[in-house]
Amino acid sequence: MEELFSAGKSKGGRPVKKIKREKIIMVRLSKTDHFIIEGKANKAGIKISDWFRQAAKAGKVSPRISPEDLKVFRILAGMANNLNQLTKLSHEQGLLVFQKKCRELIGEIHELIAKYFRE
Repeated sequence: MEELFSAGKSKGGRPVKKIKREKIIMVRLSKTDHFIIEGKANKAGIKISDWFRQAAKAGKVSPRISPEDLKVFRILAGMANNLNQLTKLSHEQGLLVFQKKCRELIGEIHELIAKYFRE
């Protein structure tokens, strides 16, 4: 009988995991956040830790707006303000003046957008 166990047979016990999880990340949650996440995990039929792993892998994080992007947005906001002023001007001075100023502004906008997306 001893020969059966010593002939290369498994001793039993828990099987070796294929992927060993060695790192731990601690996350603090409010009771409300925990309740919501626990509900989502239960609905999916998985443990909370598995839910976090899947959410972290599938999630997308938007980068912060860079100072260069903020500069472009400020310039565009200024141009929008100019456009509002041009609309007011068109009501006061007529459409021909308005048309000329609009063409100039549209040209500036196109240049800025082309420069922004070229980089």
